[in-house]
Amino acid sequence: MQKETYWLKDKKPYLIIKITGILLIPVVLYFMPLDWLINQHSICLFKNITGNECYGCGMTRALLSAIHFQFENAFHYNKLFLIVLPLLIYIWAKTLKKIFFVT
Repeated sequence: MQKETYWLKDKKPYLIIKITGILLIPVVLYFMPLDWLINQHSICLFKNITGNECYGCGMTRALLSAIHFQFENAFHYNKLFLIVLPLLIYIWAKTLKKIFFVT
């Protein structure tokens, strides 16, 4: 009989790290200083070359503003956060469900 080898024989430490990371994402983003991010220069290549904003410009600021419950500011930065934020919440919840109910 050939013994099977797995890349990760003991999954428990891996799962603990994964669960901790997934659960801490919203907490870390909530405590991230919003003022610091807002005052940073844009790294958008399209905006830096053309001077015009692309559809993704301001999305990070909008999402962090929404996480801080500043929805008016979030809407001001990028209106598409209304589509992206629910999708990110869905992906986050789906990942949590997969971790807790499948493994």
